[in-house]
Amino acid sequence: MSLETIDFDRLNIRPGDRLLDLGCGEGRHSISAHLHSDADIVGLDLGLPDLRIAKGRLADFPIADSKPGTCSFIQGTGHALPFADNTFDQVICSEVLEHIPDYPSFLREIKRVLKPGGLFAVSVPRYLPEWVCWQLSDAYHEVAGGHVRIFKANALRQRIQSMGMKFLARHWAHSLHVPYWWLKCLFWDNADEHFLVQQYHRFLVWDLMQRPWLTQTLDRLLNPLLGKSVVMYFRQS
Repeated sequence: MSLETIDFDRLNIRPGDRLLDLGCGEGRHSISAHLHSDADIVGLDLGLPDLRIAKGRLADFPIADSKPGTCSFIQGTGHALPFADNTFDQVICSEVLEHIPDYPSFLREIKRVLKPGGLFAVSVPRYLPEWVCWQLSDAYHEVAGGHVRIFKANALRQRIQSMGMKFLARHWAHSLHVPYWWLKCLFWDNADEHFLVQQYHRFLVWDLMQRPWLTQTLDRLLNPLLGKSVVMYFRQS
C-alpha cells in the first residue's frame, strides 16, 4: 500500500517541469514528487498549520543541495490561484474537491494554470465507501472542514471533460483503508480510544512501513472492488 494516492508514473514528470499540488495538506504528494523527480514542485494550501508540517517533513529528508528541481510550499486558495495562465505542466488535486462547496471554481482555475497538453490528476473518495461513512456517522461529514458532498465518478469525469480536457485513465486506491474509516465512523464519539480502531490503525502503519507482499497484493486486488479513492487523469487540450 502506497502513501500516495496519485500514480506519478502516469504524469510523465520530466526534468524542468513545473507541478502544482493543489490542496497539498501536509505535503505527501509534493514531497514524493520532489524526491522522485527533477521537476519544480509547488504545494499550495489554505491551512498554515498543514503547510508548517509539510515544510518540516521536507526538511527531514537528506536532500542534496545540488539536486535538480525545487519544492516550495505557499498559502493560497484554489478559487483564485496566484499564478499566470499556462504555468504548470502537471496539476494534482488529491482528496480536496469533496471539501469545497464551489468546487467548479477550482476546476476552472486548474484549467487556467495548466499548460496546453499538460496533465491533470484528481482523486476523490469513491461513492460506496464514502456513502457508508455518511450512514454510520453524521459527525464524519458535518465536522468543520469536512466533506460536503459524495461524488459520483462518472459525473465528475463528465464535468471535467466538458471543460475541454481529455480523459486518459482511471484507477482506485487504498482499499485497506476502507475498514478503518468504517470503524472510525461506527465508534465516532470515542474512536481514538476504541480498541478496534487503534488496532486497525496500527496495522495500517505497520503495512505502510513494512510493505509486505501479501497486503500489497491484497490491496491491489481489492482496489477495483473497494478502493477508498477513485483517481482520474486528464490531458489539457
